[in-house]
Amino acid sequence: MALFILPDAQEDLLWLQEYMLNKWSEADWLKAEEAIFEKLALVDTGFLNGAPVQELASVGIFEYQNVFTSHHKLVYRRINADVYVYAIAAHRQDFPTLLMKRLLKI
Repeated sequence: MALFILPDAQEDLLWLQEYMLNKWSEADWLKAEEAIFEKLALVDTGFLNGAPVQELASVGIFEYQNVFTSHHKLVYRRINADVYVYAIAAHRQDFPTLLMKRLLKI
């Protein structure tokens, strides 16, 4: 099993880091980052499976799943034994808009 954080998700992490460091403390960012990677590790090991992304499931696309930390939504897809992370969004972000922008990039 391997975990791949795709470029868009990497950009999400950098944006979240910048946002949190501007609004809160470095300790808050490190705590959030730790929570994100702990959740992704659980997904990677198979101990945690998320629910299909509602916006995609409503049009018949079920292979993209999401899990949550206390403040973030993580969108991933499992291909064989590997996990590909597509998006890392803050709960306060407009997720449907973020999703649409990602889909339009394809």
